[in-house]
Amino acid sequence: MIIIQNLTKLFGKFKAVDSINIEINKGEIFGLLGLNGAGKTTTQRMVSTVFLPSKGDIIVNGNDVRTEPAKVRKSIGFLPTEVGLYDRLTANEVVKYFGILNDLDEQEIDERIKKLFEKLALTEYANKRCSKLSRGNKQKVAIARAIIHEPPVFIFDEPTSGLDVLSSRAVLDFTKQCKAEGKTILYSSHLMNEAEEICDRIGIIHNGKILKTGNVKELVKEYGKLENVFISSVRGEKS
Repeated sequence: MIIIQNLTKLFGKFKAVDSINIEINKGEIFGLLGLNGAGKTTTQRMVSTVFLPSKGDIIVNGNDVRTEPAKVRKSIGFLPTEVGLYDRLTANEVVKYFGILNDLDEQEIDERIKKLFEKLALTEYANKRCSKLSRGNKQKVAIARAIIHEPPVFIFDEPTSGLDVLSSRAVLDFTKQCKAEGKTILYSSHLMNEAEEICDRIGIIHNGKILKTGNVKELVKEYGKLENVFISSVRGEKS
């Protein structure tokens, strides 16, 4: 579903992403793990067509990000780190607006909002202005907004960052539900425990380079826990 080949991104002379290769299968959660500034967000923004690659290729659901960006955008739901909701609008109005932008008819939008809000435990907050929502509920609205058009591919950039324990749990459980429904998910994080819980495979990125990829269960069996895999890769020594 997502093929990344020799992907590089330059900002002037700075190489934010350095010739990385990743292949993500249908129905898989792939965790892109790294410290802040490692290249996770830049990679996801290239996959979502926000940034154009300096070099290399990205294919999403059979479409090339360079030559078919509109088709790529139709097939993805991108949740950036910045929530960016309209404070004066209600949760329902925000998601409905993005449904309209994605050419859905009103009845279809209402049905999808009802289903999504039930899954995300947002129903009681549907008519509350976004300025009055908690950080966790704002993030849930942002998720619903990103996937109202029911794309096959989700791109979640550190979706639990800044959330409390209950809100984080709701996001993780929802992500696992989406996988069960056959969605393909590129999930970035610097939290090893959540990646160990939800990801099928991971790629560790550091200074723009992929240091290690692998099956989570196999890596945990070898190293004891995913945190040890990460530290070993970044430090170059086994913990």
